[in-house]
Amino acid sequence: MWYFRSPEIVFGPDALDHLTQLSGQRAFIVTDETLVSLGFARRVQEKLTLAGIASQVFSQVEAEPAVATIQRGADAMTAYQPDWVVGLGGGSAIDAAKAMWILYENPQLNILAVTPFEPLHLRQKAKMVAISATSGTGAEVTWGIVLTDPEDQRKVAIGSPENIPDIAIVDPSLAATMPPQLTADTGMDALTHAIEGYTSTWNNDFADGLCLKAVQLIFDYLPRAVANGADEEAREKMHNAAAIAGLGFINSMCSLAHALGHSLGAVYNLPHGRTVGLFLPYTIQFNSLGDNPQPRYADLAALLGLPAATPQQGAASLVQAIRRLAASISQPLSIRQAAEISPADFENNLDKLVENAEGDSQIVTPARPSSTEDIRQLFLYAYQGKDIDW
Repeated sequence: MWYFRSPEIVFGPDALDHLTQLSGQRAFIVTDETLVSLGFARRVQEKLTLAGIASQVFSQVEAEPAVATIQRGADAMTAYQPDWVVGLGGGSAIDAAKAMWILYENPQLNILAVTPFEPLHLRQKAKMVAISATSGTGAEVTWGIVLTDPEDQRKVAIGSPENIPDIAIVDPSLAATMPPQLTADTGMDALTHAIEGYTSTWNNDFADGLCLKAVQLIFDYLPRAVANGADEEAREKMHNAAAIAGLGFINSMCSLAHALGHSLGAVYNLPHGRTVGLFLPYTIQFNSLGDNPQPRYADLAALLGLPAATPQQGAASLVQAIRRLAASISQPLSIRQAAEISPADFENNLDKLVENAEGDSQIVTPARPSSTEDIRQLFLYAYQGKDIDW
């Protein structure tokens, strides 16, 4: 038995106007300083005012939010007593809003101990609206939460189906100011969600179509969105694609590229989308080898009009296409390209990288199981830019 979960999704130009239709007393807006400076928080507050809802802004969310930030926000939320929680931004702000909401309603919890299996009894105090301002994580439609534990140099994936937002607002006007680098990073995140969601061992009929559509949209529109941020059609299609990919993967789960990417990003402080996108071709190669190669990569290759007569040919074609796409938008193809990491420094951190990846929740869903030595080799090959050959 499986469950398909989704918030109410309001999308397209002027989707932000949906805020004027809410009923409530107070809203607590969780965002970052950049979106405050761009006037996005003010736009949200103006819409809420039209609905007769007072609001307060918490804008201290950093990239890759830390546990201490979550506690500060939960304390401020408790003091304000909202009946709506509004997450505004990319994955960091929206994930932070989800985590703060959990602690607001369950102040006794250790946020890092939240699992999908223990009841949270949310919505006793507030409901949640998630408003995406980047086209990547799909956090507005998912229940997953990624937090950073700086002391242990690791990212922790937590969450429960209960903390899926009640409403997701996907308004492309909020993505119009994304710079090219952010557009590229977040676009690769969405692509990794879609491909891993389709090829995860938990794939299912209800999520498959979403993942396939997202892959098609991203290949068609991501280069355009990076090249010309004023391309309204590309912006809208990429904003939709990110939410569609998010809805697809959260109902089938991500996989090995996320486990490796979470680890690398935490140790070297690299953007999430850039790291998971970097590992995607390597993990496709790994999953296409072994005793039971993943046949679904051929489906994706065929969708893109690539050679796919056999599972192996389809996987190889898909890897080449992903690397061409990444190169066209100046994304790194190896760890050495992603950051100035010396061989000695990388070797010193390799045990930590492997430990983090093996402890990641997404390590359980690849088509091909991986040993500790496999994980180590994947990091080494990705550092050097070598094709996987075992």
